[in-house]
Amino acid sequence: MQPIRSGWVIGLGSGSTTAYALAEISRLVRSRRFDLSVVPTSHQIENLAISHGLTIRTMNEVHTVDYAVDGADQVEVPSLNVVKGGGGAMLREKIVDSAADKLAIVVDERKLTKHLGDRQPIPLEVLPFAYKTVQVEITKMGGRARLRESEGKIGPVITDNGNFILDADFGRINHPAQLDRKLKLLPGVLETGLFIKMADYVYVGRRNGTVYLLP
Repeated sequence: MQPIRSGWVIGLGSGSTTAYALAEISRLVRSRRFDLSVVPTSHQIENLAISHGLTIRTMNEVHTVDYAVDGADQVEVPSLNVVKGGGGAMLREKIVDSAADKLAIVVDERKLTKHLGDRQPIPLEVLPFAYKTVQVEITKMGGRARLRESEGKIGPVITDNGNFILDADFGRINHPAQLDRKLKLLPGVLETGLFIKMADYVYVGRRNGTVYLLP
């Protein structure tokens, strides 16, 4: 991974991959006395960062991010376009990732694909008031959208922003940038899980424990 420098603001995506990166950042701060601050993209990662004693910042405080570390549900090779949102934090993740000077995506090799959408729906954060309308419009576009249900309680998953998540299945996506634009034009869609031409680095973990860099 690109060397992290003292004084940087680091964006942290959500999920298990980012949790490992956060632990390493904490180790650097403790061992080298780095002066670092982090911008978490979810309550989960914020609480974890606090437990590690890291300095927390918000986007409204820092405006830009020097380096962002995030996971992904699917990475298209060789384009490095990404699908995110399995953890439900893609709106905040896209805000932070797009504000970063450099974005590093960290995945295991099972997440690599030649085409986005193969066995992978596209998560959408939607306004609760409009989720049914969005479902209908996605059907007209040739897709199928399912409201994500909570596993821990009865009812839909609620994002940190108080919204719903639709998982939209379009099958193999041949033109992801075009689909991203069309979805964002639907009233009620706040953000998509399509991260197009955003990743600067993709680090891929192999089953044998080694890591390689794409491209």
